[in-house]
Order: sequence, then structure tokens, then C-alpha cells
Amino acid sequence: MMSSRVIITSIVVLLAFLSASEGMSLRSLGVELHCRCIETESKRIGRHIERIELIPANSHCEDTEIIATLKKTGQEVCLDPNAPWVKKVIKHIIANKKR
Repeated sequence: MMSSRVIITSIVVLLAFLSASEGMSLRSLGVELHCRCIETESKRIGRHIERIELIPANSHCEDTEIIATLKKTGQEVCLDPNAPWVKKVIKHIIANKKR
């Protein structure tokens, strides 16, 4: 009777550990389980941008996210995908990738 309790407890602990480590491994692989952008910036910051990352809508976030990394600070800023200047920048990036 005592050994069955030890076995059951061990199995529960093992399953808890495996589920926790699975979540950590997804995060370490760069898989986000939620939207990264809470607020977006719509004012022009084009000349301060070093890099832009486009994250299409997916099962974890229904919004397309556009994240700009700033030159001087390295800060990441979420851009408003509906802002006219952001649309022009994205159009330019896509055109350059097709070349």
C-alpha cells in the first residue's frame, strides 16, 4: 500500500516537471504564447529604426505585429500596422525582399 502511494506521487511529480519544462522549452525556442504588443506607436519614428520584425497573425495572437528596434537604445517599439507611414515602410521592405 505504501509503495503504491510512493509510485503515484512520483508519477505526479514527474508529469508536473515535464509539463513545466515543456513550457520553458517553447519559450526558449522563441515561441510566444500571446501577443507581444500591448500598445502601438503611430507617430513617425522612421529615421530612428534599426530593424523591423514582422510577426503575422497566428493561433496565439490574432493581430499582425510589427516590432521596430531603435538604433540608439535598442528598445523595441510596437508599430501601428494601420498608420500610413508604417504601411509604406512595410511595402518597401516587401518590395526589396522580392528583388
